[in-house]
This record gives sequence, C-alpha cells and structure tokens, in this order.
Amino acid sequence: MSKIDAFQVIKRPLITEQGMHLVETQQTYPFAVDLRANKLQIRKAVEELFKVKVDSVRTANRHGKKRRRGRVIGRTEDWKKAYVKLKEGHSIELF
Repeated sequence: MSKIDAFQVIKRPLITEQGMHLVETQQTYPFAVDLRANKLQIRKAVEELFKVKVDSVRTANRHGKKRRRGRVIGRTEDWKKAYVKLKEGHSIELF
C-alpha cells in the first residue's frame, strides 16, 4: 500500500452518537479506514479529501463478531477505525 488513492484509504465516516460527541467536544472525527493503512496515509488522505490540517491520528483494529444463521456459524469482517483530530479553526462540513 505504498502508493494508494485517498478514496481507498478512507472508506466512510462513522456517524454514531459517540462519534458526534467527539466531534462536538474534542474536534475528533471517526472514520472507517482500510486495514492496511497506517497513520501517515490516513493523515494525508483526510488532508487531501477535506482540505483541512490534521493534528493527530489514533487507530483501533476492530475484530469481526461471530454470527449464526441457523446451524451455520459465520463471522463478520475485521475492520479498522481511525480517530482524526483536526487543528484549531478547521472542521469537516460532512458532519
């Protein structure tokens, strides 16, 4: 994943109650990102897509859960979450 498009790194914003609380109180925006993306790639992707300055990036790997359909046991996919804190005076209009 050395040369990757910003749209491949950032999958979608996570719009939840907890996420909106972080946006209002700490200027931190949560995103679902590619599992292979590192913090530098996430920072560059957010700055390129939304034209803002990023202060810090925190990531968390989320493991998939077991799910059943009758006798068949399956599993949801693993995914990665990124918390992107913006510098003072910047905001993303998407939220």
